[in-house]
Amino acid sequence: MFYFDTIGGKKILRSDLIRADHFFTTRESFITTKEADLANVTSENKDLICKYLKIREMDLISPCQTHTDNIEHAVSGKNIYPDTDGLIVSDKDIAVFLNFADCTPVILYDEVRNIGAISHAGWRGTAANIASKTVKKMVEEFGCKSKNISAVIGPAISMCCYNVGEDVFRQLYSSVDNFDGLYEIRGGNIYVNLKGINRRQLQECGVEKIDVCPYCTCCNNDLFFSYRKENATTKRHSAVLKIK
Repeated sequence: MFYFDTIGGKKILRSDLIRADHFFTTRESFITTKEADLANVTSENKDLICKYLKIREMDLISPCQTHTDNIEHAVSGKNIYPDTDGLIVSDKDIAVFLNFADCTPVILYDEVRNIGAISHAGWRGTAANIASKTVKKMVEEFGCKSKNISAVIGPAISMCCYNVGEDVFRQLYSSVDNFDGLYEIRGGNIYVNLKGINRRQLQECGVEKIDVCPYCTCCNNDLFFSYRKENATTKRHSAVLKIK
């Protein structure tokens, strides 16, 4: 179940499914934007988060996201991850974060192995199965088991607001074995459930424990950023993870 909390008096969103330190920033606690006049705000928020996580700012690691299905292992001392939309973390002394404004954030955590990851699943990443590929990498390279991995699917644009063209629909349709219940036709337009598609992909690769955020970034624009609703805003909310 999702619930709101605060860091330094600023609102964040958590799930009670994962016991590692994880959360989603909000419009109050955001740490990423290209708007120069907000640099002081993001710097202050990042400082609050680093102090809360008890890490140095250089150990709060984020990749250069480009809507790929590339997944890397985040390590201390390395802060450049080009063309990367998934980060796996196995070091308790660092934290990782990825940025979103309608795309689907997926936080994964294996409490048995103490291995975690975050995936950035826009429609391209979802069509390419980035979340389930991240699970596969955790299993094959870090000794995790799918049944031990918990998944938290964060705030993203929901089926109520996410209409797509036929080409995108076909690519998403082919990304799961069963697409039932994951789309609607309204007024001649196709609406798809990105959060639901990612959930089904995870279920199809053996992940059983999944918490799906009820918030739509477009409908709940007072809480989160929406690229569609806010005319290509550069502000982003983030998914943050630090293992135990």
